[in-house]
Amino acid sequence: MRLAALALLLPLAAAAQSETRELVGQLGSRPTLLVLNASRTPEGAWQLAGEYIVLPTLQRRFVDGESSPEIGVTTLREGTTAILFGRPPTAELRGTWRSGVFKGARYAPGGQERERFEFSEQFPDLDAYSAAVHCDAQESQYKSTLSYSIDGGKLQSFEWRSSVAPSGHSCTIAHVQQQPLKGGLRFGAGRCNVTLRELGDYVRVAAQNCSVETHAQLSTRSKIFSAAATAFGAPPNTQASTVDIALPGVLPVLNRAAVEHAIRFGLAVGATINRRSIFARKNYFYPDLPKGYQISQYEQPIVQGGAIRIALGESDKVIRLTRAHLEEDAGKLLHEVHGMSGVDFNRAGTPLLEIVSEPDLRGAKEAVAYARALHALVVWIGICDGNMQEGSFRCDANVSVRRPDAPLGTRCELKNLNSFRFMERAIEYEARRQIELLEDGRRVEQETRLYDPERDETRSLRTKEEAHDYRYFPDPDLLPLVVTEDEIARIGATLPELPEARRTRFEREYALSAYDARVLTASRAAADYYEAMVEAAGVDPKLCANWQMGELAAALNREERDIADSRISPTDLGWLVSQVARGELTGKMAKRAFEASWESAVSPQLVVEREGLKPISDQAAIEKLVEDVIAANAQQVADYRAGKQKAFNSLVGQVMKASGGKANPAQVNEILRRKLSG
Repeated sequence: MRLAALALLLPLAAAAQSETRELVGQLGSRPTLLVLNASRTPEGAWQLAGEYIVLPTLQRRFVDGESSPEIGVTTLREGTTAILFGRPPTAELRGTWRSGVFKGARYAPGGQERERFEFSEQFPDLDAYSAAVHCDAQESQYKSTLSYSIDGGKLQSFEWRSSVAPSGHSCTIAHVQQQPLKGGLRFGAGRCNVTLRELGDYVRVAAQNCSVETHAQLSTRSKIFSAAATAFGAPPNTQASTVDIALPGVLPVLNRAAVEHAIRFGLAVGATINRRSIFARKNYFYPDLPKGYQISQYEQPIVQGGAIRIALGESDKVIRLTRAHLEEDAGKLLHEVHGMSGVDFNRAGTPLLEIVSEPDLRGAKEAVAYARALHALVVWIGICDGNMQEGSFRCDANVSVRRPDAPLGTRCELKNLNSFRFMERAIEYEARRQIELLEDGRRVEQETRLYDPERDETRSLRTKEEAHDYRYFPDPDLLPLVVTEDEIARIGATLPELPEARRTRFEREYALSAYDARVLTASRAAADYYEAMVEAAGVDPKLCANWQMGELAAALNREERDIADSRISPTDLGWLVSQVARGELTGKMAKRAFEASWESAVSPQLVVEREGLKPISDQAAIEKLVEDVIAANAQQVADYRAGKQKAFNSLVGQVMKASGGKANPAQVNEILRRKLSG
């Protein structure tokens, strides 16, 4: 049976230029339909867009090329090369057009070749379907409809309607006959349905689930089970005690400060503090683990439950926590030591609090928002310095994809993500990788993977262990950890005002918007800076907020500097804001003083005195400037008196220019209006 010709209907304006191709061929070993539409943009460039559908599984991908003179209709001409990017960017097609054939390869985002393809306008023979299917999928700027009809066990019609986002053209393809679907149809009560795997549209409808395991290095002077120091940057193996390297006969002694830090965290997230918890041995072999096991907590952790609220645009979302438990860190492998690998045990025994979330996170952006909120909290309550470059705050992300309303999918763990940017990219790549596996009819294997930021891809490290693989059992050298009500109450009394409570107070006490309050409480240092500035300024708190979120934030971002290391103190910035509020400085003068103070590390007061940045407030002097400007700009004066407000703004600018920006703007406006109406 031959594949019927495709009828492509495009509602185009008379002057529009467009070109289409309908091609059938092989993507790897799978018969695939490729429909492309190229149209000229108003700027004169060409834009290529379309879709391809893998016929056996109905896997669908939206593709487009870059908008440029080189990508567009020219890519459909003899001998030219086209690069079609998948949307979402799961892969790209690179091929060349020769004699009506588009031939090339599909590449993964990391650049590795996945499979070869060859498409042409000559349709091959294909078998007929033995089932009828109907599906609708829709999202912003994209609509598609698949419908099939069947009679006598054979497919009689195939219709595909799609609205292609870049060009806005609607396409209809009718009367296409294809080979059978493979193992995806379910029959019942005289009708048939097709599952999401056969539709292959995971990219648009799959739910991505993430949970995050975070290792926060606790800010203690000594290690969790020994008196060795925890300072970062010491020469290798100079901070490793006999306990840390597991010499025979040594016994661990628990660090009280580490326990108190764990309780502080549990109280901050509203968790249950277990009055009795157990340390267990987690058995596995790795060269940087001197004992052959890690002391951790398993069945009875010190902290259970709790939640963290994250900001998602204008709304918030509560992320549940599973647990937080104490454990010791391992050492560190050094792979470039005179051509060999070495082990540095300085880090072995460093106290960690492992914080595990429930799989409530939907995709990379929510996971990163959670990690940022958690990072801010542990730094806020003083249990961790949060230095990701030094490994004080490390995240592992468990990623899975599933059909809506289906059970959680098979997860893969991404290890040691030490920056928020890499975390987002790693999760996005891993979700795409799993989607492609499922669309191709393959399984996701449970495993641990590493993210390579240079190639922007994850790679397999080892199969993922289950809890029973570690053969947990209570550590016989450590008694159960028991905490009393009095100890919990004492630790709770030392907690600072928490971020959410402070945010609410800022909205109420300083009349700030929810957005402003959230930005100003992004860290404890930022909130402290703001309150110190408001106290020093003694003026409208909103004006103080504008300066902190504007000029100060821009200066800090330029130098990638934390607000705790600001070149301008909150007292000095408060003085500068007060001068603006009281009319002693214009906004322009204050910004000049801020920039000079930032660069020279001299207080704004001295900069104002040194550069003579005091405004002209003398009534007679400003009247003289206004009269001179009126006399020199007769046409603009006439325009203003004729009702043109822009002319007035221009005259104000002329006065300010004549004064060197020092005239008091309010006085200039008042005097100018009076003179012009006289």
